[in-house]
Amino acid sequence: MLIKATNIKNNTFNSKVRTLLFGICFFLISVTTNAQCAMCRAALTSEGNKTKAEAVNDGIVYLMVIPYLLVGGIGYVIYRMKKKKS
Repeated sequence: MLIKATNIKNNTFNSKVRTLLFGICFFLISVTTNAQCAMCRAALTSEGNKTKAEAVNDGIVYLMVIPYLLVGGIGYVIYRMKKKKS
């Protein structure tokens, strides 16, 4: 019985460490993306105003991140509720 309880504790600890390391790597690694629709890109590149084009691109990326954060938060709440029931 003692060996079984120790294995469960080790598995839980390993799982938490893996999750923590994944989270750290996920937030520290940045990737440059071009997140513009074709119409926005054509309108902004025709002007020759690079600063305005970069601002629009950053705004699109910002708007794209918010739904992922919301879904992640809801998933975390559901995970915590299921964990408390067990």
